[in-house]
Amino acid sequence: MREYINENTLIGEIVREYPQAAEVLFAIGMHCLGCPSAQGETLAQACAVHGVPAGAVALSINRKIAESIEA
Repeated sequence: MREYINENTLIGEIVREYPQAAEVLFAIGMHCLGCPSAQGETLAQACAVHGVPAGAVALSINRKIAESIEA
């Protein structure tokens, strides 16, 4: 599977480039995607704050992106 984002991708970049990723982020409790501090955080940093494994979240987001592109 292609890697669209990774653990070092900024949250702001993820949401701008791949709005479909917001569904995955909301599902794990990241509800402040638009706030200024979240925009400059990496996925790994945001996941650490929320106590979820960044690698698993990145994989879920990449799957979601792939599904929407290939659909």
